[in-house]
Amino acid sequence: VVVISLQKTVDKSTGLFTMTSSLQYMPTKEDANAKFSCIVTYYGPSGQKTIQSEPAVFDVHYPTEKVTIQVLPQSSTIKEGDNITLKCSGNGNPPPQEFLFYIPGEPEGIRSSDTYLMTDVRRNATGEYKCSLTDKSMMDSTTITVHYLDLQLTPSGEVTKQIGEALPVSCTISSSRNATVLWIKDNTRMQTSPSFSSLQYQDAGNYICETTLQEVEGLKKRKTLKLIVEGKPQIKMTKKTNTNKMSKTIICHVEGFPKPAVQWTVTGSGSIINKTEETKYVNGKFSSKIVIAPEENVTLTCIAENQLERTVTSLNVSAISIPEYDEPEDRNDDNSEKVNDQAKLIVGIVVGLLLAALVAGVVYWLYVKKSKTASKHVDKDLGNIEENKKLEENNHKSET
Repeated sequence: VVVISLQKTVDKSTGLFTMTSSLQYMPTKEDANAKFSCIVTYYGPSGQKTIQSEPAVFDVHYPTEKVTIQVLPQSSTIKEGDNITLKCSGNGNPPPQEFLFYIPGEPEGIRSSDTYLMTDVRRNATGEYKCSLTDKSMMDSTTITVHYLDLQLTPSGEVTKQIGEALPVSCTISSSRNATVLWIKDNTRMQTSPSFSSLQYQDAGNYICETTLQEVEGLKKRKTLKLIVEGKPQIKMTKKTNTNKMSKTIICHVEGFPKPAVQWTVTGSGSIINKTEETKYVNGKFSSKIVIAPEENVTLTCIAENQLERTVTSLNVSAISIPEYDEPEDRNDDNSEKVNDQAKLIVGIVVGLLLAALVAGVVYWLYVKKSKTASKHVDKDLGNIEENKKLEENNHKSET
């Protein structure tokens, strides 16, 4: 209902009119922020004129009809360690100033202002959250999922093993959704996860297992394994006559970790040879070389020593004037593997040929045996026929 009333008064001394118009009505919440103004129309010497008042906005109060809960900041994913805020609001004017927040596992609501702060959330914070007016007449709810990512590397840290030993390695992932796993060795991505049935020196290094939770920004974990492969010094000595026929090169091939220290001596005299050349130490292997021109037969000794053991090997070297068999230098691992593969192939072919020959021999033996048996039967049948013929002739003579 809208009521508009008008009052008019006249000033007797001046004769001026005062007009007052009032508006009465029952506003609704749709009238919130509505602008009200009035218009006056009057007649003056120059004719009809219109004046409009400045607009006025009235504060319309109305009760809350709906409660809404929000999670701030607004993000599609929440991970462990995040800080989040629950915000509850009502659509009344003035809005409610206090609410009850219901946390999973807590039967009673927690009275708070329109916000409830949660810091460093953990996975057990996953669940349904509610808020209501203090009189519990209206309520809203939302579900929060706290994503997590656990990584367990076994073994981890610094691990020391002996060459040839086995080392099982596992990287176990536990997560709230699918995760990707990446292995890195010495800053280089690996194509497969490491597996060690017989450790070699080249297996040593820094390994990293890294995992990332899909579609959850910033949730990444990694653990490291520093693998040390130790081994006692192993020595192999080789010799060769240089092309100028004036000197010989003696090489001491050494394997071991920690890197062995190498010393050369002349057996018998015990003198130490200091003028040596060493190759680069790679994957637990290197070589020490000396060049000599012996005037007589000598025995050279190579000594390799590390924290694990001291290994000594000697080699007889003839005088430069005496021709001798030159031992080739060690081939690299790749060539050795190729030679081994070729040897295996040759052995396989020989075994196959022997088996084929054996089968052929057995078949031939059976064939010959069968042929002899058949021949005996034929001879026997022929003998019977001859005997029958002779008996018939004798019978015929007797009758005559």
